[in-house]
Order: sequence, then structure tokens, then C-alpha cells
Amino acid sequence: MWEPLFREVQYVPSGGLSVPGTPDEVSNHPDGAAPSGVDPFSDVFTAMRVRSALYCRMEATAPWGVRFPGSPHAKFGLVTRGSCWLEVTGEPKAIPLRGGDCYVVAAGLGVTVRDAPRTRAQDGEALIRTKTGDLLRFGGGGAATQVITGLFEFDAWSGQSVFELLPSVLCVRGDEAQASALGATLNLLALETATSAIGSPVVINRLAEILFVQMIRAHYTSGGAGELGWLAALGNAPLGAALRAMHHAPAQPWSVEALARIAGMSRSAFALHFKAKVGETPLEYLTRWRMYKAGCLLRDGDLGLAEVADAVGYESAGAFNRAFQRVHARTPGEFRRFIRQQAPSSATGAPA
Repeated sequence: MWEPLFREVQYVPSGGLSVPGTPDEVSNHPDGAAPSGVDPFSDVFTAMRVRSALYCRMEATAPWGVRFPGSPHAKFGLVTRGSCWLEVTGEPKAIPLRGGDCYVVAAGLGVTVRDAPRTRAQDGEALIRTKTGDLLRFGGGGAATQVITGLFEFDAWSGQSVFELLPSVLCVRGDEAQASALGATLNLLALETATSAIGSPVVINRLAEILFVQMIRAHYTSGGAGELGWLAALGNAPLGAALRAMHHAPAQPWSVEALARIAGMSRSAFALHFKAKVGETPLEYLTRWRMYKAGCLLRDGDLGLAEVADAVGYESAGAFNRAFQRVHARTPGEFRRFIRQQAPSSATGAPA
């Protein structure tokens, strides 16, 4: 419905998916423990597939306001000039924003952006008809605010682990210490969206993807990972070591005892602590991660089902089939056919 508001950028996957945990890799570390450089956060983002991104520049003069309903896509915004207020469905308070601030809103939530909390917001669909090119201009002629706004269409399956990291709304202030790594990306994104230089769409899609990862990293660095979930567990030294080991070598025949040794804990203490922090048992997490990696191999490669089963730690193709169907509600063969039939499509939905 809102495609005309945006310029579309299609994402072209690059590189292949490696299968960690080969015998040589594992044998170099006692008990299959991962090397210190293994990063499950990067592991998830490497497997993530962004099918397309939409963006536009919005220049509004006070008084102004625009609202959009929820959509199945994550949304981002960068205030490059002026100030505004962001309201998100389900959030009790409006969030004040100023130049340099950046935000990401989780999928499914309605968004309103306006110059002041009491300003009446216009329907976004009506504003679409006033847009010229990639630029949307509207408002009452007063103080100006500029916002680069857009959304991502993720591959619904591979983006699931990413969405688990996001709160309803994630905001990084331009003057916060953890925002320093965002500075260059934000400046380049603002520059590229303001011009029509050769290759701008290619640059913009890469910058938008980098921005998304940096936002979540800043959220994690600032302590925003919360108390529960695998991202929070990464910050816990014993549990982080066990998680890195599972990510490094999913094909290893892991037991709770082996993982507890890597964590430097007793079996019972490790099992209880892991369940309390991650929200599932160590072997439940391992199975889910194996099935995620298997899905990546089925989506991106041409390995036979027996080879995929072996790559994620199943000696029996039958056992692999049953485990995969429990997690994904499809057999591996059905999953491969389904995921490859999903043609890239344009993202639609709220921009801000």
C-alpha cells in the first residue's frame, strides 16, 4: 500500500554459509570448546537474509504529524535535523528525538511521528499523494525537521532470531557513548539519501543493514539485553562459553555434562542457571540452533538431506527429519521447496 512512499532496495546475498564444527576445528579445542573469537551474535546476522529495504527522506515543517499502522516489517528512523516526538503502539510515553538520534521499531507496531505531543497527525496514505520523487514534504511552514525513515523486509524464517533481540522500540541517542560507532554510518546514510549519485541504491542498502546491526549492538553494549534470553546469556562468562561452544560446533555430540565442564560449573548448577537465564534447557537450545543451521543449509546450498543431517550432528536422517519437523512444522524437503518458492517481494508498511 505504501510502496510509492519509498525507494526500494533489493538485497543480493553475498558469500556462502560455512559449516563450523569440522573435526579439525573441534579437535583444536578441549571438549569442543569454541575459540575466544567465536561470536554467536555475528553467527545469527550472517545467516539472516534481508530481502529488500524501503526508505525515503521526510522534510516536515511545524506544525506536522504523520501516523502509520503496524506492518510485518521492522522500521528505522534517523533524525538528521530538528526535533520530533515518536509514539509507538503499546508504549506508555512519547519519546522525544533530536538531530542525530536513531530508532528501530519492532514489526507489527503502529508509529506516529510529530513535532509536538498535541499536534494532530495526518494519515500517511493521504500524504503519499503529495510526494515528489524520494522526498516527502509537508507541514505548516514553521520550524523544519528532517527524518530518514524506512523499513526492512526480512526473510521471515531467518529473521526470527534477530527479532528476538529487539525490544518494542530501540532508541540510540546521538550523543551517547555507544552511539559513536553509528556516527559514520548515519552521516553516510544521510548523504546518500540526499543525492542521486551513481550506485547510491547499492550504498544505501549496505548502510541500512549495517545501521540495523549497529543499533542492536549499541543496545547490547548499553546493557539493554535484559535479564533473559540468549543475548543476555552471552554476557555471562560461564554461560557465554557454553553458548559459543554450541555455535562453533553444532555437530558435536554435546551433553549437559560436557557443556557444564566448558562453563566450569557442576552439571546441576549449569542446567539450572542456563534454563533460568536463556529460558530453555541447554539441549533444547542446541536442538533449536541445529535446526536453524540446517534451515540455512537447505535454503542456500545443494547438500542432500543426509549431508545436512550429518553437518548438524545427526547420524540418522530419520532422527533429523523428526527433529526438524518438530521445530519447523515441515519436513526438510518441504521446507526447502517452500523457502525456494518464496520470490523476493517489495516490503510494504509503515515507514517511521
